[in-house]
Amino acid sequence: MDLRFPAELEAFRTEAREWLTEQLAGEFAVVRGRGGPGDEHSLFEERLAWERALGAARWTCLSFPEEYGGRGASLLEQVVFFEEYARARGPGRVGIVGEGLIGPTILHSGTEEQKRRFLPKIASGEELWCQGYSEPDAGSDLANVQTRAERDGDEWVVTGQKIWTSLALWSDWCFVLCRTDRDAPRHRGISYLLVPMHQAGIDIRPIVQITGTSEFNEVFFDGARTALDNVVGDVNGGWKVAMGTLAFERGASTLGQQLAFENELVEITETAKKRGVSSDPVLRQRLAGAWIALRIMRFSALRSLSAMEQGTMTPLTAIHKLYWASFHRELGELAVAVLGPDAELTAGIAGGPYELTPAQQLFQFSRADTIYGGANQIQRNIIGERVLGLPPEPKAVS
Repeated sequence: MDLRFPAELEAFRTEAREWLTEQLAGEFAVVRGRGGPGDEHSLFEERLAWERALGAARWTCLSFPEEYGGRGASLLEQVVFFEEYARARGPGRVGIVGEGLIGPTILHSGTEEQKRRFLPKIASGEELWCQGYSEPDAGSDLANVQTRAERDGDEWVVTGQKIWTSLALWSDWCFVLCRTDRDAPRHRGISYLLVPMHQAGIDIRPIVQITGTSEFNEVFFDGARTALDNVVGDVNGGWKVAMGTLAFERGASTLGQQLAFENELVEITETAKKRGVSSDPVLRQRLAGAWIALRIMRFSALRSLSAMEQGTMTPLTAIHKLYWASFHRELGELAVAVLGPDAELTAGIAGGPYELTPAQQLFQFSRADTIYGGANQIQRNIIGERVLGLPPEPKAVS
């Protein structure tokens, strides 16, 4: 299999690289490398300005058709851009939920009116989105959602609670998985609603972490309203749409993610050299193992993307989340191992709030990688049942 990119993509790569390099060395130098995992709270207004600059230059939502603000870019063009974005150390995107999740969902399952209403404002960075999936009793078991939506004339009235909602404080809209038929079986009776966030009946409470920052939020809906036609897909058919959204999460950005991990490994390796511990045989082996794991991740992603480009799926796609989450957690452990005892020291006032180094941020945040977006245990069940055809896990008897 040829895992190289076609030569005709080089002009596109050059265009993207030059634009990113110029912008991130100039007006937006302050946001370069900021806003990643564990740092999402930093420089929000500056990163919002960056998001809108990307949109004005049509470097967001590349796959969207031109009439909705995109470029109609091919899968490989998207991959090339995400690679160059990671190489340029572009900041964490405040519009990632709109571009990566709800935008493709509306393109695939939404009405023409929904496409024209929402997609251009996602592409321009004018409207930001958050995701209303998880609940206190419905995390990996998403079919257990209890947030309900009841019809009242030409509106839906939403009541319930969502948790671990990234970007909720800054978002204009939230796509919310709601139960619209409480008598239906678990995976039925669920609808996929688009709910405006700036209204009475919505209470956002940041979840303050031990670091003093708040990457996530609880969102309480108490009679919040949205228009009757703000349902994506069929009423009571939201489970299928929701699963489609999760599939988009495994798309063209995978190679960019791998390069972002590579940037982290380069920093860890440089730190090991500066601290004089790179000659330690155990650390050297761990650094080499991380480099090898990244090569495996890249080749697996390229094979998966090649299959996607041909309109087929491969079992490799099913293992991607399990692989990168486990790798990244181990990379965080390696980062603090290189620091040695200094990893336990922080700057700031005793008792907090305090500042973490990039290595400490990587370690602390990556502990959650194997939980969010589908816990490792759930991923293994999915692979066993849907890919390998094994019997389902026995259900507990109450």
